[in-house]
Amino acid sequence: MNYAKWLVEVPSEITNDPIWKLEVYRLGLFAGDVGWQDVQFLAKKPLMLSVADQLHRSIDSISVNLTEGYSRSKGPDRARFIEASLGSARESREWYYKARHVLPAEVLKHRMGLTTRVVSMLAPMIPHQRKHALREEQAEYNTQPTDFSLDEEVPFP
Repeated sequence: MNYAKWLVEVPSEITNDPIWKLEVYRLGLFAGDVGWQDVQFLAKKPLMLSVADQLHRSIDSISVNLTEGYSRSKGPDRARFIEASLGSARESREWYYKARHVLPAEVLKHRMGLTTRVVSMLAPMIPHQRKHALREEQAEYNTQPTDFSLDEEVPFP
């Protein structure tokens, strides 16, 4: 499976919703789907059970928070949910890093690239909603990392 194949398998109840137009939403939903197998893999390792639980919660929260925020009026209320989604994307990346001792290298590389792509797309959305700068120093993200591609087959543990 790759991102393009995954896109055509998403049910119309989701793809017909206006939020589907947001690429960052689609990537967040995709991350949750591919992360499911990672969570199952990690949960089978006794020392990784809590990591699996935390990863499951954070990776699914990326698209869930975007969905809730998209249903709010533009402005500070919507920005709050985008911030929560951003926090979940960063948290997911962090849990993947903590799982690096047991996840295959190609899985880790893909998931770190995917979550970083999501972070790089979410961060600029917040000031646009709030009409002022982020409360943190603005990071420079390469929007298309050279070692990460959505066109490749998704590796699984």
